[in-house]
Amino acid sequence: MANDAKKRGGTPPLALRNEGDLEISFIGSGSAFSKKFFQNNILVVKGEVHILVDCGSRTPEALSALGLSVTDIGTYLVTHSHADHIGGLEEVMLLNRYAAHKRPRIIVTDKLKRILWNMSLRGGASYNEVKNGSPLVFEDFFEQVPPRRILKADREFSVVQEGPLEIGVYRTKHIPDAATGWEDSFPSYGLVFDRRVMFTSDTRFDPELVLDMDRQYGLETIFHDCQFFKGGVHASLEELATLPASIKAKTWLMHYGDGIEEQRDKAAKLGFAGFAAERHTYRFTGEKPRK
Repeated sequence: MANDAKKRGGTPPLALRNEGDLEISFIGSGSAFSKKFFQNNILVVKGEVHILVDCGSRTPEALSALGLSVTDIGTYLVTHSHADHIGGLEEVMLLNRYAAHKRPRIIVTDKLKRILWNMSLRGGASYNEVKNGSPLVFEDFFEQVPPRRILKADREFSVVQEGPLEIGVYRTKHIPDAATGWEDSFPSYGLVFDRRVMFTSDTRFDPELVLDMDRQYGLETIFHDCQFFKGGVHASLEELATLPASIKAKTWLMHYGDGIEEQRDKAAKLGFAGFAAERHTYRFTGEKPRK
């Protein structure tokens, strides 16, 4: 991996295509309530393919600072239904339908699509007009791209192929805090890009999953959810510190609170790669040989 950590500053706009390397740019890197780092959403680019992973309530603002509008994004992917991951989708729907007059694609499982529409998005979008005698539906705003389920996987696991980019979509253990595993957790998903980069999105500490993914893929980099206290529905720095040294050395911590400066030295001493940085691009050159 080449860490191409360059401040964009909004000019020129963040690129939506490249020469073919896998690039992951953090539109924001903060937790749900961060006031300094926007929200933990990423833009993934490979060749002509671009995907915005999650679109939180502050993401349209963060994109604007990078020279982009939500109408510039052709494909979205949603990992779960918390507002810091889907709160900007109402703006996506309304601006695309009534200003840009187009329908972006969205990578989402059928299960999560129903949750998003019925529990989060319907009230602000469905009743803006009547179509054929009925309120609008999800498909009036988005073209769904459902991942292909891998039936023999150890946990719920799906794959979607977007041009040269392969995305694995796996269930995570996030909410509620009483859940004992992914099976009794509310639907939430992490991602594996090109079998080389793991992006956990929001998750509680689930070391068996991380170790299994690394054994299966020989991961180059892990971007892992991290909070600075133990308990609740996110992985803590204290818990993550128990991972093997080889795993920590390639793990970048993300979705953190505003007190990050007090934790940098501690994270370095614990052996982590560092904290994923807002408005930074991480580039993975070449193609990883498939096992």
